[in-house]
Amino acid sequence: MVTVDDVRRLATALPRTEEHLVRDRVKFRIGKIVYLALSRDESELGFAFPKEERAALVAAEPEKFFLPRESDLRFHWAEARLAALDLDELTELVTEAWRMVVPARVAREHLDGPAAQSPTPTRARTPAGPPPLPSAPGLAGLHATAEVFNGFPGVDRSWLALRAATGTLDLSVPAHRDALHRWLNSWGCRIRYPREGEPDAFGAGLAAWWERHHALPDAPLAALGPREVSRLAKAYAELAAVPVGRRSLGPTAASKALYALRPASVMPWDAAIADRLHGARDGAAFARHLRTGGAWARAVLAEAGGLHEAALCAELGRPEVSLAKILDEYLYVTITYGARIQPADPPAQAPPQDAP
Repeated sequence: MVTVDDVRRLATALPRTEEHLVRDRVKFRIGKIVYLALSRDESELGFAFPKEERAALVAAEPEKFFLPRESDLRFHWAEARLAALDLDELTELVTEAWRMVVPARVAREHLDGPAAQSPTPTRARTPAGPPPLPSAPGLAGLHATAEVFNGFPGVDRSWLALRAATGTLDLSVPAHRDALHRWLNSWGCRIRYPREGEPDAFGAGLAAWWERHHALPDAPLAALGPREVSRLAKAYAELAAVPVGRRSLGPTAASKALYALRPASVMPWDAAIADRLHGARDGAAFARHLRTGGAWARAVLAEAGGLHEAALCAELGRPEVSLAKILDEYLYVTITYGARIQPADPPAQAPPQDAP
């Protein structure tokens, strides 16, 4: 569950955003264009959203989303119940609503960084380099964050449904691509579904990408070598660039999709994790993320006295997922969600906190 403070924190961090109180309602806008509006009781959030896509959005998750009042149906607008959203979903909604109302250049500069705008850096600018990485979380830290993660309602429901529907994902199968599409949207990625008679941009892009990358490495994260990491990072970068209509799939959805394809190998990320740990979301940063995860996984397995990975995941209280996913959950809880865990034996250096 997210709060009004989460909405405010996310919105005010986006360039050109201004907060206003209009007829007892908090609204966030760019110039005169409102892209977020809270209800008077602050239980509901209206947000900019393509009107041709909102019927599918509401039909897919009616417990979370609903149509605006009739007088607002002509606008690119949808509504959500704050109590039904998690932080990942809210982040995606706020960012995409903001993206709809700012110039494309402003969105690119903020989301991709200035390096993406100019392939030839100026002499006056010296890259700062990636930020230092935190130490491995340790068993105590993973135990503590697993308890937090297990407290989220239905935390593994969509993942188990995906595995039941597909087994091992094969993106040459249309039904598997559709299942992955639904799973990504259940985790807040908001990839539009094609309307009747419309080409399936997501499915076509994914099928073409899979032709090039169907032989992805499948070793456990702890066992990945430099060559495997390089291949996964290249696949990730190409997947993030796959067109899905008016935009590309993007770095968050690409990392989640790659995890779905190789759950033992890939530690996914979201925007908050990538930016905090690596300062970027490109292929090089993703390779660094996998190398970090591999080192952490080896350290945790060593601390567990050589326990087999599956047994360790069960011991940590997360038997349905891989160690790679448990490490991602640690980062989600401590960075994206902002919980301050208190393990019995805390790591020497915990990841920095967002404290949303």
